[in-house]
Amino acid sequence: MLARRIPSILPDLTFEEALEITKIHSVAGLLQKNIPILTTRPFRSPHHTVSINSLVGGGKIPKPGEISLAHFGVLFLDELPEFNKSTLEVLRGPLEDGSVTISRLSASLTYPCDFMFVASMNPCPCGFYGSKEKECTCSSQAVSRYMGKISGPLLDRIDIQIEVTPVKYQKLEMETNAEKSRDIRDRVNKARKIQVERYKNSGIYSNSQLTPKLTNMYCKLDEASRKIMQGAFEKLGLSARAYERIIKVARTIADLDGKYSIEAKHIAEAIQYRSLDRKYWKN
Repeated sequence: MLARRIPSILPDLTFEEALEITKIHSVAGLLQKNIPILTTRPFRSPHHTVSINSLVGGGKIPKPGEISLAHFGVLFLDELPEFNKSTLEVLRGPLEDGSVTISRLSASLTYPCDFMFVASMNPCPCGFYGSKEKECTCSSQAVSRYMGKISGPLLDRIDIQIEVTPVKYQKLEMETNAEKSRDIRDRVNKARKIQVERYKNSGIYSNSQLTPKLTNMYCKLDEASRKIMQGAFEKLGLSARAYERIIKVARTIADLDGKYSIEAKHIAEAIQYRSLDRKYWKN
């Protein structure tokens, strides 16, 4: 449910983005005749039996796959360990590059695939590993095999990792004034405008596109933030890729907070979003 709501809070599509999305869906033969241009961000949720060709694209004349159809939108993989491991591994390159090249005898084509990758999974086959409410019935070997389907390099490319605990009945019954998606989107749009203005002379428009050189230029840390980052790097055994991604997330948190500089609280929050892999993937 959360994943399907994400497109409703993403930044408004620019005209250029809408054209790119429309072109890809047109090439794939998915564009409806009564809709000349797509104006909403795509949400793609392929089944766990999806093949590599369907995911990245293929065919005699290579057509876009699910990752390209999710361009400028969301690719959601539910029950991630149920997917074939070799299928998941092909995501590593596209997640890093934002494009995929499909080579066949007749042609070699490159399609864009700058998508938000969202995935969900249980901590074990029965779903109760680590739960305080119900005892897990899985053996340690079964848990290891299940979690082992998700490789370290793929985990490294997931910026935010959140553990969602079961909701109590009493909380479901409570009447709360939940924040509207349009209000969240307003904040997101403000943060995107800040980023567009900041990077107007750098050839990019969002924090996710920062290169290592640009990260050093635009994401400077103060002494307090450096100490927190150093402690987390040593304690959690973070990789260089994870280190850079934490800083990008902290930069985004600061933008949403309306702050010019990254502060210690922004770094601390970003680190919390990277600790889940150390709880369930301890190797």
